[in-house]
Amino acid sequence: MPSGLFHTNYEDDEKILQTLWLKCWMWGFLVFLFVVFPNVASSLSAIFGINVLHMANMIGIFIIGAHGLNILTGFTGQISLGHGAFMGVGAYTSGILFMKAGWPLWLSLPAAGLVTAAVGMIFGVPSLRLRGLYLAIATMAAQFIIEYTMRNWTSLTGGSAGLNIDPPVIAGLALDTDKRYFYLVFVLVVASTLFLKNLLRTKTGRAFVAVRDRYLSAEIMGVNLFKYRLLSFGISSFYVGVAGGLFAHYNMIISDEHFTMWLSIQYLAMVIIGGLGHVLGGIFGTIFMVLLPELLRIPSQALSNVYPNIFAIFGTLRELVFGVVIILFLIFEPDGLAARWHTVRAYWKLWPFSY
Repeated sequence: MPSGLFHTNYEDDEKILQTLWLKCWMWGFLVFLFVVFPNVASSLSAIFGINVLHMANMIGIFIIGAHGLNILTGFTGQISLGHGAFMGVGAYTSGILFMKAGWPLWLSLPAAGLVTAAVGMIFGVPSLRLRGLYLAIATMAAQFIIEYTMRNWTSLTGGSAGLNIDPPVIAGLALDTDKRYFYLVFVLVVASTLFLKNLLRTKTGRAFVAVRDRYLSAEIMGVNLFKYRLLSFGISSFYVGVAGGLFAHYNMIISDEHFTMWLSIQYLAMVIIGGLGHVLGGIFGTIFMVLLPELLRIPSQALSNVYPNIFAIFGTLRELVFGVVIILFLIFEPDGLAARWHTVRAYWKLWPFSY
């Protein structure tokens, strides 16, 4: 029976997947994700009464955005209440470049990330002087400013009427169905997750963690606080901008109502519930937050014959349930679902001789 991992060189110690068992699990999961799941999704939709591929696409888009916020809040310790608006910047940038400038998706999507990164870094400048709640208020101002711009710059954004966007075309194939868009979204989800995992193992990633844990000690050791806080804002906003671009092309119509303060709060809830400072935190938290409304819908449908107004009641209670769930996680599992996952995995790794 293996009693631990004993590495004899640094290359083995730095590997992401350190055992053959983990590699098999990962390859099996990727085969399920890209081969099995898209082909059984229609059957699952019929069983559960929801469009499973649509839910998967929305989860994938928000996972990329949650990874971005996790870099800023979870790994660098900077609070942001403006990521909903930053996602809107990415959505409008990609949509405008695609529809009005005629750029293809493979150019408009990274351009959306770059423009959003620039905007995020501008609003991240106060991070040198502000921390905690004060920085949160500064980023909340960014949310209101960007929302106002999206709503009132009607010649560019279409204002409250919204901006219509055609489905993208890649290599002559129109991504106009949930199944076709699924592959684009989850290729980017895998790429963004791998980039995040590797970023944390670099000098930059370790500087982020040092700034979060002991910023005074980090500064004494030579870590440039302003540089790395601003860089964190930039990378984080790039992620959210790409997520916004994907959302725009998938939804095919966007308006300022899609990127409100409520979306910024949802993003914070995703990384808190999933686990701040964990790569898996953005994934678990997003799945939980997107599936929660569907789980709340099941009892309301079951009781709709007895209580006809139950849909209206559950609709108004959804925000309340979100708040209660966040409070419960902060009290009973402040490290989030990712920490619970590591606990369960460690138990079974040692089973039946756990201690």
